[in-house]
Amino acid sequence: MNQQSRQQMKVSEPGSSRLVATLGLAGLLSGLIIVSVFEATLPTITAYKAKVLQEAVFKVLPGSTQLQRLVYRDGRLTPVEEVGKGEEFVFGGQDAQGVLVGYAIPGSGPGFQDTIRLLYGYQPKQRKVVGMEILESRETPGLGDKIYKDAEFVSNFDALSVEPEIVTVKRGAKAAPNEVDAITGATISSKAVVRIINQANQQWLQRF
Repeated sequence: MNQQSRQQMKVSEPGSSRLVATLGLAGLLSGLIIVSVFEATLPTITAYKAKVLQEAVFKVLPGSTQLQRLVYRDGRLTPVEEVGKGEEFVFGGQDAQGVLVGYAIPGSGPGFQDTIRLLYGYQPKQRKVVGMEILESRETPGLGDKIYKDAEFVSNFDALSVEPEIVTVKRGAKAAPNEVDAITGATISSKAVVRIINQANQQWLQRF
């Protein structure tokens, strides 16, 4: 290659500043596209999550046909349309006659893989959990995901005493109304569900 060809190649090569500017522009455009897509889909995602949550409330509180979102303010439960920033809430479920059926209580905490978010129904007169629904989980497929796929495990929470607290036992060893049969091979995930409910009970039951 002669000197003239080398000089032509050197001239045609883009400088580092140009490369940095091009990459910066590409990154900016990508960011704008991602933000635009997120903002466009956010209302749909929010509406879907609200629908899923509402369906879960009726599922964990059998017999309820209407609900109220409640926050704890000034020493009492108060119905609200909007929850304040950082405020925690529960749902009060009522039957067709407006009689309180119970409360649907959200809870979350670490599982084996990631955070588990759940909702459970509680009847204060009976002092029992009467249903449990997993809202979000990334537990191990085939094992940890049985916390919502294993009907036998989920049925533990259909009439579960909270006194003195809920405890997890080896599968098949359940002998008391406050015990939950753990899932074989997924004991950590099973215990995580029970721990989340116990922690939420400590926070809310005294307020009911």
